[in-house]
Amino acid sequence: MKLHALLGAALLASVLGACAPAVTTPQTGRIVNTRTGQEGTVTFVRGSLNARLPDVFAPDNATIVIGDRTYTGRTYLLDGVASPLPAGSSLSVGFGASTGGGNAGDFGFGTRFDTGRPRLAPTRTGNLIARVQGDAPGLLTCTLTVDAQERGIGECFDGAGTRYALQF
Repeated sequence: MKLHALLGAALLASVLGACAPAVTTPQTGRIVNTRTGQEGTVTFVRGSLNARLPDVFAPDNATIVIGDRTYTGRTYLLDGVASPLPAGSSLSVGFGASTGGGNAGDFGFGTRFDTGRPRLAPTRTGNLIARVQGDAPGLLTCTLTVDAQERGIGECFDGAGTRYALQF
């Protein structure tokens, strides 16, 4: 009887666990003002930097904090271009002919397929437009390069032309 109760409790716990939402933390990185060296943080909602059909009207999914200013915005990423050949591959075709004094002549034809060097995981590019509300409104426009694990780099510019470097 005790075994049945224990198995029932374990089954109930596993069913309830399957229904619970997955706990995910945001993707956090840093932003640096390239002129002054002032550092801040950039935070993306987990899963917002992966391959999916983007919705430009969805809620903001990024927050940038630099000093006492907090910018919020939305990322938009484009998938990389697919190639019919494996990454770094090339196909070459060549032919030639020759003749010489008293020689019947030669003819040659050849093909070569090179696999090239292995490439790193494909990346996606995109942008982030973030704004700050309040007495002194502001805007940051950023370009992003993101890998499949949602890690990446980028750069931003504010309205005054100041450049910021991103790592996340």
